[in-house]
Amino acid sequence: MASHKDPRFLHNLSYHPRWLPDCLKVMRKKDIWTTNGRDRSRFDSWSLPPVLLTPLLPLSPVQCFKSRRVSWLLIPLILILSLPCQAWATTFKVALVGPWTCDLLYSKALPDLAARLATARINNDPYINKGYWYDYTLINEDCKSSRALARFAELEGYGSAFLGPANPGYCTSAALYAKEWDVGFLSWSCLKPNMREGGMYPTFLRPQPLSSHVLFTVLRYFRWAHVAIISEDSDIWEATGHELASSLRALGLPVNPVAAMGADDDGPRRALTKVRETDRVRVIIMCMPSVLIGGQAQYRLLTTALAMRMIDRGYVFIPYDTLLYSLPYNDAFYYTLGNDTRLRKAYDGVLTITMDSGERNFQQAFKDAQDTYEIRSSTSPENVSPFFGTIYNMMYYIAMAVEQARANKGRWVTGEILSTNDGGFEFEGFNQHLRAGRNGEGMQARYVVLDYSGMGNSLYSTHVLEAAHTDGKTGGLKYLGRSIHFAGSTPYKDSSCWFSPYFACSGGMDSAMLFFLFLVLAMVVGGAVNIFIHFKRSGRVGFTFAGGGSGGVTKVILTLDDLVFINTQVSIRKLNDESIMRSQLDMKTPHHSVSGRSYLAASPDSSNVAVFEGDWVWLKKGPAGSGLSIGGSTESVFVKLRDMRHENLNLFLGLFFDSGIFGVVTEHCSRGSLEDLLTNEEVRLDWMFKSSLLMDLIRGMKYLHNRGIVHGRLKSRNCVVDGRFVLKVTDYGFNEVLSAQNVIIDEEKPEDLFWTAPELLRNPSLRRKGTFHGDVYSFSIIAQEVISRSAPFCMMDMPPKEIISKLKEPPPLCRPTVSVDEAPLDVIQVMKQAWSEEPEKRPTFQDILKQFKSITKGKKTNIIDSMLRMLEQYSSNLEDLIRERTEELEVERQKTDALVAQMLPKSVAQALKTGKPVKPEHFSEVTLYFSDIVGFTTISALSEPIEVVDLLNDLYTLFDAIIGLHDVYKVETIGDAYMVASGVPNRNGNRHAAEMANMSLDILHCIGTFKMRHMPDVKVRIRIGLHSGPVVAGVVGLTMPRYCLFGDTVNTASRMESTGLSYRIHVNQSTVDVLKSLKLGYKIDVRGLTELKGKGIEHTYWLVGREDFKKPLPIPPDIKGGSNHGIGLDEVPPDRRQKFLDRQKKMG
Repeated sequence: MASHKDPRFLHNLSYHPRWLPDCLKVMRKKDIWTTNGRDRSRFDSWSLPPVLLTPLLPLSPVQCFKSRRVSWLLIPLILILSLPCQAWATTFKVALVGPWTCDLLYSKALPDLAARLATARINNDPYINKGYWYDYTLINEDCKSSRALARFAELEGYGSAFLGPANPGYCTSAALYAKEWDVGFLSWSCLKPNMREGGMYPTFLRPQPLSSHVLFTVLRYFRWAHVAIISEDSDIWEATGHELASSLRALGLPVNPVAAMGADDDGPRRALTKVRETDRVRVIIMCMPSVLIGGQAQYRLLTTALAMRMIDRGYVFIPYDTLLYSLPYNDAFYYTLGNDTRLRKAYDGVLTITMDSGERNFQQAFKDAQDTYEIRSSTSPENVSPFFGTIYNMMYYIAMAVEQARANKGRWVTGEILSTNDGGFEFEGFNQHLRAGRNGEGMQARYVVLDYSGMGNSLYSTHVLEAAHTDGKTGGLKYLGRSIHFAGSTPYKDSSCWFSPYFACSGGMDSAMLFFLFLVLAMVVGGAVNIFIHFKRSGRVGFTFAGGGSGGVTKVILTLDDLVFINTQVSIRKLNDESIMRSQLDMKTPHHSVSGRSYLAASPDSSNVAVFEGDWVWLKKGPAGSGLSIGGSTESVFVKLRDMRHENLNLFLGLFFDSGIFGVVTEHCSRGSLEDLLTNEEVRLDWMFKSSLLMDLIRGMKYLHNRGIVHGRLKSRNCVVDGRFVLKVTDYGFNEVLSAQNVIIDEEKPEDLFWTAPELLRNPSLRRKGTFHGDVYSFSIIAQEVISRSAPFCMMDMPPKEIISKLKEPPPLCRPTVSVDEAPLDVIQVMKQAWSEEPEKRPTFQDILKQFKSITKGKKTNIIDSMLRMLEQYSSNLEDLIRERTEELEVERQKTDALVAQMLPKSVAQALKTGKPVKPEHFSEVTLYFSDIVGFTTISALSEPIEVVDLLNDLYTLFDAIIGLHDVYKVETIGDAYMVASGVPNRNGNRHAAEMANMSLDILHCIGTFKMRHMPDVKVRIRIGLHSGPVVAGVVGLTMPRYCLFGDTVNTASRMESTGLSYRIHVNQSTVDVLKSLKLGYKIDVRGLTELKGKGIEHTYWLVGREDFKKPLPIPPDIKGGSNHGIGLDEVPPDRRQKFLDRQKKMG
């Protein structure tokens, strides 16, 4: 006979975890109980619940000896024990090991119910139940890794196979114990990729795809190699984070950092700061329970990331726990998202990877099992962790694998036999179809990628990963036709070498190679330093140093992390919007840098103005398609341009490249361009002012030409004026930057070529480069604009295309005409010399500067003196202040109009604003809507006042959104009563009844899925009443005036609502007549005779739908003569039930 220590012998004793040779001991003394005199029992954290231990009592040999009355049973018992163990060892027991009490994901999974349901179905499955009877033991795992491992060592004999543990920290050690015991070992937490290689763990089998392989496949598809991991502050999830990082690193990915989120308030911020300080990391894997199943740690992490502006800057967050189960998404609604604005915005940055659902999602499958009483629990499916389905699937997979191994081997299934089963079979999981991979690949499932659009309360699928491709080696994601909605910019794409097994982006080298590379690097650095010193002395080095050399090297390429774009058109100085003020603080913009103003944030697509290091800057955008990256030649060109320093040059600050936009960042000049200044009629310009602007232009261009820089695109719009009315030349060398980027400049419009020299118009290739003589010609056209204060060639009275044609092909010579009265004759003569047809005859800017100095007799034109004279003459010219005050007044007016429009009809509000009296108005035909909440008094009694306010606010916000889709007017709300009218104040013929019927059906559809925040299990039921007839409308009162309706129609509509039933639309004969006359397919049922207070008995009807209305409506309760005004005791949540009974007692 087989030894009793053989684990194959143990499981005929149903529910016995172990049988030792000493028949006086049922289990080890320190584990379960002993029979040393007082027959006492003791329970520890690894033992079974007491309810599961009760079957042990009748089978205890000690109790058989102690009871003399049953001593005659010893003889048959001895005969049974003498049989071979294979003759009676027919129970295959699975030991489920997990933190069933100390972790949210596992405690909400109801493991006992899941295992019980699985074993019940397995034992009733004729295909499986051929050799063994399947049973399970639930073992609670300690959440501390050290204690969990120590206690796992004491579990020998608890089962024929172990499912678990959930802690990856000691998973491999536990697998070694299972090897010693020769029992099957299946754990979803063992993240080591090659555990089945080398024979180290011969009894190990994966119960589901390796999560790191699934993650790797997704990251490979999007080419996101640099990832970070943040875990919850617990042993299980910290170990999960570190083991996942090791597994991904083994696959070649540079995972860093791996951080644990502290439990204190500042824990999420510290962890996210580590991630933000790591270069190129834009993907964060969250090892913690999902916020969609109640995980508070993930809620804190995501909302902190939102506050740190990581969501809108392109960081992507991937929850790890959803890889372990099938998260519902089809016909599944997560009201946690819909009811929390911060979480809704934060979850826009989350990309969810989860097992795909079948025809039913998890919640529907759970509800079906409840309806058939296979699951005897009143817990709603929404409150159960989907890991319930994973437990069920793994239990079923074990049974299928055991049966396959038993049929092939023809003997008891040991751990090694189980791990080498052939696989290839398929079976129906809890809510999806599953298959077993071959060669020990374990259970395989289909995965989907889910995204959230930032609106609503549901997720949608974007990509799918077939079950055969979850090994991380072959295949990849398949696009489903709907793109991922990134909250910010798209994360960086990394080199494909990170995902290739044949190439290494970085690797180890021997010491000789390292020494050789060190020598080469030293030589390169030494040569670079010598070159740097040489160019520095010659003034040609492409670096600038802050503070005269005491700072650091200025950054060349700027991104959205460096610039904060603002909308300068909407001033909000007087708006006390705390959220906007907080966002301004997050921009790290000092208050002095914006001159006391606050501005709405914008994007580079919609604004050219941004804040950089506390100062305003201007983004000169390049043409669309300006390259996929910035090359070294572009940087070299830009560095040369950035070194230009002159008071009449607009300085270059950096190259911008982000979100597909390329451009040059320059200083911002508050007065705009010279073209803007000249066209602004509010600014008076005398000759002193004009000459000062021209002198600034000449000095700036002289500086550029002396340093060999050709502008190439000089126009009045490329000359900007700062707050001190100093003109600065900008966009110099921009053509050279575009050429370095290999950007093909589009053909310019004729009106944009007025400043281009004739010889350049004839030679497009030369025009793209520009010439010194061409810049002089452009100056002459700008001089004409300044002198005559008009657009170029405006006096020619010809279309731009014809002017350009004449410039290209003289004679006759085509030039602007300037009156001698508008400027000194010498200035006009210089201008004409500068636009000479022969480039060699045009003066240089050095010559032009000398002539201007002689014209002004050596006097320096002082713009300040000119400004003082202008201020004395035009002291009332306060355009900036007036413009700003006007903007603020307009904003306040719009706010006031919007507020009044919400309180009163537009026509009434307009009459009141103009001071006209609003006379009462008669409407011959309207339809009124009344509704209230059934049992609102009871709900109010069971709720706190703030909870009642939140309920009504959520409900009426939902209603307000619906009525905006129909031609109706919200009259008022009183408590839980909601009143709407159609046909008033805007008459709409006989469509009023149809509009109200459509709105009522939409409201009834939405109320079916509405849930209260504080009592989500209590259904909110409303009753609706409709009636059509004449009313009189008018404004009542002077303080807080209200637009009210009067007439018998109002009273009748109210009676229709009060005599209605839950989830019903009660309709009067008058409304039915109008609806039938419209012939729109409304479905109306006869209710019968109904007594209406003050009206007598009338025929009334139920509106139950419309032919083309496909939305589901809630099923009305079957009330026959019963109450229609209360909530039953069974509907009241247990925690509020006593309060409900006390109230009933007081009322009764």
